[in-house]
Amino acid sequence: MIVGVPKEIKDNEFRVAMTPGGVKEFVAHGHTVLVERGAGEGSSFPDTEYEAAGAQLVGTADEVFARAEMVVKVKEPQPVEIDRLREGQILYTYLHLAPDLPQTQGLIKSGAVCIAYETVELANGSLPLLAPMSEVAGRMAAQVGAAYLQKPNGGRGVLMGGVPGVPPARVVVLGGGVVGTNAAYVAMGMGGDVTIMDVNLDRLRYLDEIWGNRIRTLFSSKHNIEEAVYQADLVIGAVLLPGAKTPYLVTSDMLPQMKDGSVVVDVSVDQGGCIETTHPTTHADPTYFVDGVLHYGVANMPGAVPNTSTLALTNATLRYGLAIAGKGWKDAVKDDPALAKGVNVLDGKITYKPVAEAHGMNYTPLEKLL
Repeated sequence: MIVGVPKEIKDNEFRVAMTPGGVKEFVAHGHTVLVERGAGEGSSFPDTEYEAAGAQLVGTADEVFARAEMVVKVKEPQPVEIDRLREGQILYTYLHLAPDLPQTQGLIKSGAVCIAYETVELANGSLPLLAPMSEVAGRMAAQVGAAYLQKPNGGRGVLMGGVPGVPPARVVVLGGGVVGTNAAYVAMGMGGDVTIMDVNLDRLRYLDEIWGNRIRTLFSSKHNIEEAVYQADLVIGAVLLPGAKTPYLVTSDMLPQMKDGSVVVDVSVDQGGCIETTHPTTHADPTYFVDGVLHYGVANMPGAVPNTSTLALTNATLRYGLAIAGKGWKDAVKDDPALAKGVNVLDGKITYKPVAEAHGMNYTPLEKLL
C-alpha cells in the first residue's frame, strides 16, 4: 500500500504522524511511504532520517494526498485537506467529530474511509490510541496551570507547592481517567493540594489505594463539584465520553463564585469541553478571561512537546496502521473489533453512533456496509 504522511498545518501543530522508525517498519513490510518534505522538522526528525528509513520525500501535500491510498495524520483534517480527500481513500488520524459539524459534513461528502484514533476501543473499554496523548496532555495540564497561576501570566499569584508556612495551590481534577490521573500525578509531584473527582467509585478506590492520603478522592456530584471548584486555585477538566460530546460539569453560573485569577485548563475541549465557558484556543493565543477566571483551552496541547508526543503516538498507532496497510481496511476491521470501532465515516455515512447523535444525523452500523 502507498501510505502518505503530510505535514500538519493546524496552528502551532508540530507533531508528525510517523517517526523515521515507523517508516522503516512500513517499508520492511513491503509498503511505500510518502513523506512531505519538512513534515518531521517540528518534531526534530529531519528529512535525512526519513530518507535513510526508506521514505520517498515529496514536495507538496497535494502530491501526498493524490498518490497515497492511506493518509496518516495527527490532527483532524483542515478544510483544505478535506478537499484533497477522495472516495475510497483511507484517512487514519484523530478526528474528534462530535463537536465539529463542518468537518463531519466534509468527510461525509469526501467518500473517504475515516478511521479515528480516539474511538479505537479494546474490550476492556480502554482507548489505546488516545491514551498516549492523554498522558501527555494530562501531565502538561498541571504544568500549564502552575505557570498561569503566576501573576504576570494572569493568575492569582499562587505557587503550586507553596512554601513552609504558606499553603499550596488547591487543585481540582474533574475526571479520574488517563488525563486526570496524569494531571493529578504531576500536580501532586509539584506539591499541590489535589482533589480528583469521578463518578466511578471503583476508579476512586483504585486511586486511593495507590496514592493514599497524598490526594483527596471525591465523588463527582453537582454539590461536590460546586464546593470544590469554588475553593480551587486551579481546575483541570479531564472528562471523556469516547467519541461523544463532553457534558458540562462547571457551568457558566458557577464562575462568579470562583476565585478571581483562578485558572481552568480544559483538556476536554477537543470533545466540546467539560467547562461551559471553554472554547478551543491555540498555542499562539491560548487564554482568555470569563468572570475573572483565566481559561486555557488549547485543543492540541501535546503539539507543544512534539518530539515526546510523536514518539508516544507512533508507538501506539503503528500496529493498527500496519494491519490496515497489510490486510486492507476491510479485512483489518473484520479481524479486529477494536479497530472497527475506529471507523467513524464510511461511504458517506456516519458509522459511529455518538457522532451521529451529537449532530442529529443518521447512524449506519458498520456491519451493514462491510
